[in-house]
Amino acid sequence: MKGLIKLLAILAMLMPTLMAGDKDKKIEELEKRIQKLERNKALDRIEFTGDLRVTADSIDATMAAHYDGMVIQKGMVDTLFYYGSTGMFPMNGLSDVNAYIAQNYSNYLYFKEGVTFDYLKQAMGMFDAQSMQMLMGMLMPGAYVPEQDYSNSIAYTTKLRLNMRAKVMDNIKFTGRLAMYKAWGDSTGVQVFNGQPNSFTIDGTNAGTPNSDILRVERAYFDWSHLGGSDWYLSIGRRPSTEGPPLHNRESELRQGTPTGHLVNFQFDGVTIGTHYGENNAAFRFCYGVGFESGIGSADQLRAPADRLKDVHMGGINWDIYNGDYMKLQTTVMGAWDITDGFNGLVVMPNNVVTGDPVPGPMIMRFTPSTNLGDFYMGSVVLERDETYFTWFASLAFSQSKPNDQTTPFGGLLSDPFDVPEDQDGYSYYVGVTAPVGTLNLGLEYNYGSEYWFNFTQGADDLVASKLATRGSVFELYMIKNFVKGLGRARAKLKLSAMLYDYEYSGSGWQVGAPKELVDTDAASFGQLSMAEMMSVPMLGFTTYKDILDIRSALIVKF
Repeated sequence: MKGLIKLLAILAMLMPTLMAGDKDKKIEELEKRIQKLERNKALDRIEFTGDLRVTADSIDATMAAHYDGMVIQKGMVDTLFYYGSTGMFPMNGLSDVNAYIAQNYSNYLYFKEGVTFDYLKQAMGMFDAQSMQMLMGMLMPGAYVPEQDYSNSIAYTTKLRLNMRAKVMDNIKFTGRLAMYKAWGDSTGVQVFNGQPNSFTIDGTNAGTPNSDILRVERAYFDWSHLGGSDWYLSIGRRPSTEGPPLHNRESELRQGTPTGHLVNFQFDGVTIGTHYGENNAAFRFCYGVGFESGIGSADQLRAPADRLKDVHMGGINWDIYNGDYMKLQTTVMGAWDITDGFNGLVVMPNNVVTGDPVPGPMIMRFTPSTNLGDFYMGSVVLERDETYFTWFASLAFSQSKPNDQTTPFGGLLSDPFDVPEDQDGYSYYVGVTAPVGTLNLGLEYNYGSEYWFNFTQGADDLVASKLATRGSVFELYMIKNFVKGLGRARAKLKLSAMLYDYEYSGSGWQVGAPKELVDTDAASFGQLSMAEMMSVPMLGFTTYKDILDIRSALIVKF
């Protein structure tokens, strides 16, 4: 009896604790339920969509005959060492130079340590025309590279895009896009520079060129509508500046970007202030952005004030003049001020662009611009119409350079390193037609760019090179098979396409360096060329394409 009384007493003492523990457990379970509801509510506010594209490209190309500018650059530096030491040109060409270097190698290494581009400009300016002709006649034969075939029978890539949308308030919304674009078997994120603008990763192209399996922020901005109760809106962040009209036609998609794709396919950060008006959803927008920030990451604090670079600012107008159901008329007019000789990026350089020597390595380098070269102005207008059985578009664009007197080892604004830059005008036109046949879309496009044509389409995800930056012609033929469920839009597509590039001039997509006409020659060696052929072969800093055939198959799944 005493034991039972003792047990009841103990239970009476523990009962508040047990009840409290049970209460705490219920509260904990209730909190978990509330957290789950709040999480689900937060996720419901963010709309996630995306697409996955797997492609297989087969590339056949011709590399243009040229004189290797890096070989000539090295020959110039070596000859300057010989000339500075002996006071005369070598009698037996580079054989005398190489023998002298071998005999005085320590002095040669000391000399190269002090070679800068400014020194080369000053030294080359001391030679008269006859001496320069004699020097080039000595250097060019050993620098000749004949026309060569190039092929990559199969190249696979995967591109993943994750889209995000969220309604923050009644008049504020967020839009974002993360993108991964990689070649199968490569996730390094850094490429060896091959002369093409898409062969190194910069801020404006890192989501449009294959680099790695990293998810990068392609777009991230908010829209704030009805400012102060007006019809104007404000948009700030990483801009929707890629894949603008009429590029959506070749992908069988709705409009993807704000500026016309003929002019801009390039990521940048900036601000847009605009308004929609009229019965046909016309829109007028002022846009501003920054292409290069000089004060962060470039160690400009280590430079003298006179040598510090200015930021690259970009601005203009995007105007949807008419945006009806069956016709669209749009224009983009813009300027880019204080353009530099490149943009911040990571790259493996095969040659030292000052001395021409091979770079020991390979070594990953952070490229930082060296100087401001001047301004660019450009504009485009695109007309698109839906007819009864097909859709067609036509786009016309222009560009104009306004250089200062600065040049770099890569050149000045559309000029060569040792030349005086001048204003240059360029133009391009772009036309296309697409026709639906059941669940198929058949399309044909053509674009042409003039000698001095330049635009900001280096972020295009054309595998070899941006077709709309081409100084020459590009034909594209494609077929898209849409897999449609019920009456909805296609959730999966198969695209087969063929693009034929026919370059007339070098330097497509570059703001630096003078375009060189690419010549036709089947000569297998320098000795087989006539004097006229020898003089017509261009001197190029790096190998360039003369023509490219890119046959692509792509499977796209949207989710």
